[in-house]
Amino acid sequence: MEKVTVYVDWDDNFGACVEGVCCVAVGDTLSEVKKKIRYSLPLHLASMREDGDDIPLALQGAYELVFSLSTQAIIKAAEAIVTQPALSRAAGVNRQQLSHYATGCRNPRPAQRERILKGVHRLGQDLLSIA
Repeated sequence: MEKVTVYVDWDDNFGACVEGVCCVAVGDTLSEVKKKIRYSLPLHLASMREDGDDIPLALQGAYELVFSLSTQAIIKAAEAIVTQPALSRAAGVNRQQLSHYATGCRNPRPAQRERILKGVHRLGQDLLSIA
């Protein structure tokens, strides 16, 4: 099974695009945009087949969608569950700096992005340990 990357970003809502084809979806929540891209991609591929367009090799057979979120999308998705101060503490990132990343005023370096992602995972583990 081929893995196909879906890039997800945030700009007033979540937007997703599939690597290798011009298939996009938007949604108010991360789960909504994931649902929409899963629904629209097979329809898009069927239209491409009807039009005789070349379909990327990864999408010709069975495939698995792998979602890659921008830092803004990660923070916005986490904000639906926890506050920015909580994420700031869990990630060890200054709250004001995290706010700049969330609004797109600044882009973090890869190491800082990784700290934010690990902070989200840490919060998830902490929440799971409560029950």
